[in-house]
Amino acid sequence: MDPAGPRTADALWANARLATFDPAAPGPYGMRDGWAVAVRGDTVAAVLPPDDPAVRAFGGRVTDCGGRLVTPGLIDCHTHLVYGGSRADEWEQRLAGVPYADIARAGGGILSTVRATRDLSEDDLAKAAFPRLRALAAEGVTCVEIKSGYGLTTADELKLLRAARRLGTQDYIPVAVSPTLLAAHAVPPEFAGRADDYVSLIVDEMIPAAARDGLAEAVDVFCEHIAFTPAQCDRIFAAARRHHLAVKGHVEQLSNSRGAELVARHGGWSADHLEYLDASGVAALAAAGTVAVLLPGAFYFLREKQKPPVEALRAAGVPLAVATDANPGTSPFASLRLAMNLACVLYGLTPAEALAGATREAAKALGRADRLGTIAPGKRADLLLWDATHPAEIVCQLGVNPLRVRMAGGVAHDA
Repeated sequence: MDPAGPRTADALWANARLATFDPAAPGPYGMRDGWAVAVRGDTVAAVLPPDDPAVRAFGGRVTDCGGRLVTPGLIDCHTHLVYGGSRADEWEQRLAGVPYADIARAGGGILSTVRATRDLSEDDLAKAAFPRLRALAAEGVTCVEIKSGYGLTTADELKLLRAARRLGTQDYIPVAVSPTLLAAHAVPPEFAGRADDYVSLIVDEMIPAAARDGLAEAVDVFCEHIAFTPAQCDRIFAAARRHHLAVKGHVEQLSNSRGAELVARHGGWSADHLEYLDASGVAALAAAGTVAVLLPGAFYFLREKQKPPVEALRAAGVPLAVATDANPGTSPFASLRLAMNLACVLYGLTPAEALAGATREAAKALGRADRLGTIAPGKRADLLLWDATHPAEIVCQLGVNPLRVRMAGGVAHDA
């Protein structure tokens, strides 16, 4: 702890039940009862016990939390927030028994969103995504990953990334945005039957442009029998690493393509979905330190039966993150609290695992564990004051939002 922290702090949240998610604190939530958080600028300056003289002597702005719960800001580490159009009609088809893969092969699915997205300007895309981002922020999200993947041309993919970047500016909502290039989401219609040529476009043009313009932090792929082969994804990952971009993957969602092992081999930040992950994939993720991102919204909305091997991942020590997968077709839910609830009910996570998965482990999945995900000195001051006393209340009760105050980068706003 920086001894000068309390003396130079601007604000103090006192008398709080801190769920720090700091591994150095006791218990699954890292609880610190009655403690205080001192904030200097956009950073946590100190975490103080109630009897610390610095708490009593503090002369700046003091918020008495009244024994209420304070957590780190929530992190949604897998979303597709920027897109055009709607696919509610496809939901009707799936309810009538048409498989998702059949809809995709018939030109629906991702490609239907591509057509709608290409017609929109960068301004239009940012405005369309704003209500979805606002809904996430209202539940306490202070950092969000946003993927491209609905343009599938160089110009349109960069347009999506620029729109994602804009959503994190002061013109919209104070939220940190982690943009990801997901050009390998589907083969565009103009490359039908020429997937390798499209991969060459991604490798030779899209990745270099996104890296050059600073528009992406990572490159993602959809490694699946209806999308891209492991060999094609390997080419994309190699190009990403050459351009100093991180990698991650949609893998083992509909079948086992050994995509998780590929992500791990490239030192990926995360492997996401994982319903068909096997023992060798679990071992590869554990050895690489890659985060397993669970996306129960898609599992629920697609009425899938094959669950990710949570017990095996847990036993192997693989970090478990939870995210919304917010998108127009397979997980149209802008609610990270819902995703956490589904992860508990459908996948068997504990509330502590679900909340850690939307804070500490989600930060790892975005390469931001050094500054986000826990309440500790030196971390970004993303703090949530809840009208609750036990962390499980955040995950358990839906329909009523207990968030009272949302602090993002040291700036507090009433919820």
